[in-house]
Amino acid sequence: MGRDVPALVFTREDRRRYRDKMHTCLDVLAQMLRESGFESERPQVGLEIELNLVDGDGRPAMRNTEVLQAIADPAWSSELGRFNLEINIPPRQLTAGGPGAWEQEIRDALNHAEERAAAVGAHMIMIGILPTLEESDVGESALSGDPRYKLLNEQIFAARGEDLRIRVDGVERLSMYADAITPEAACTSTQFHLQVAPKEFADYWNAAQAVAGVQTALAANSPFLFGKELWRETRIPLFEQATDTRPQEIKAQGVRPRVWFGERWITSVFDLFEENVRYFPALLPLCDEEDPQETLDSGGVPQLGELTLHNGTIYRWNRPVYAVTDSGPHLRIENRVLPAGPTVADIIANGAFYYGLTRALVDEDRPVWTRMSFSVAEENLHTAAQDGIDARLYWPGVGEVPVTELVLRRLLPLAHRGLELAGLDAAWREPLLGIIEQRCVTARNGALWQADMVHHLEKTGADRAEALRQMTTTYMDYMHLNAPAHTWPVD
Repeated sequence: MGRDVPALVFTREDRRRYRDKMHTCLDVLAQMLRESGFESERPQVGLEIELNLVDGDGRPAMRNTEVLQAIADPAWSSELGRFNLEINIPPRQLTAGGPGAWEQEIRDALNHAEERAAAVGAHMIMIGILPTLEESDVGESALSGDPRYKLLNEQIFAARGEDLRIRVDGVERLSMYADAITPEAACTSTQFHLQVAPKEFADYWNAAQAVAGVQTALAANSPFLFGKELWRETRIPLFEQATDTRPQEIKAQGVRPRVWFGERWITSVFDLFEENVRYFPALLPLCDEEDPQETLDSGGVPQLGELTLHNGTIYRWNRPVYAVTDSGPHLRIENRVLPAGPTVADIIANGAFYYGLTRALVDEDRPVWTRMSFSVAEENLHTAAQDGIDARLYWPGVGEVPVTELVLRRLLPLAHRGLELAGLDAAWREPLLGIIEQRCVTARNGALWQADMVHHLEKTGADRAEALRQMTTTYMDYMHLNAPAHTWPVD
């Protein structure tokens, strides 16, 4: 979905041709997987961070066009809402530079962009859901100006045939209808990318699915939506509902949702792309001129444009990615469960934990996905989203335990081992995973700090809206200090 698309009206012929092209792309992908023509000798990691724009009072600023013009850097792009931006950090090898090099690169990029944004009256905040966002902020007028977002909005509502129902029962209850997909823009995430060889893809994807609940519990940072205190990571249920193309009757028939955990462990990356084509009709049936079979037969590298565009409209929490660069084609996993923020230090710690833990789990003699049902992994994700760092999650061999205990006793040593296998010595690992350790020892993360701060402000006399505003501006101050969120005071 990162590509530009024109405003179009699609015909039945467009859809038929697109389906045919996707099947051709699938056949070509299968041939490429058999022939092992993928770049994997120098695997890289990558990172995308979605951010919100606010004014000087911490309220949403619908200024992404002006801010992008001010930043003037191709690493930055628009997102769904006019109050969103995204930065794509250049890919790198995990061991490149030295301890703190990746963190410093990210901080430098964000600080530069913040300086440019401030010059046009906006500021940036890394947070799972902007606490000051109101229902009136997410109408169709809040869609970014790029034609692809308007087109996506039209196609989702054409498929649904009715307004979106959003309901979240948490600490408080939210129930509303939306006539545009812009509530999805409230969800801002951190997306970690991991390039893997085709033969290892299934193991890494299964491992990522198995740990998704643990990741979410530790990093939860989205407790408020439209003035309501809901789940600790409200971004999960909101995203699932805000892009749902299914009316109630279609849900009852068992049709899969486009925001999807999946339904089984896999044996090949092909399984995921094949499921995409088998289960999901095209939202944007735009055909490329390339014939992928001819390109492959002539010794070229096919872009598989129809398959990749379709994949971009199916929002798996761990999404497969096929891409072509100057080095050739490669495969990677896009890990999408984590919210943005609270700080760059927290984000880098979350990445170290994810990369280290998945590497160690893939290396085990009895992989965790052979000892845990897929449905339990999915249940872990939703339990973690609801309860955050206080969640109790299931793990093979220990049963259902507090996530903090699970991480401290079982998973943190594995993450250390995985990073060591990847070439990171103790001087690199300790500062990064030490943040995860202290987050578990204190049982505090961004979501808990947000909720505690709002409750504190309400007790001093502020109403909910003002408490959320003050909490947001305080959050931004601490965000810029870059001290991990478990150290933030509530006063």
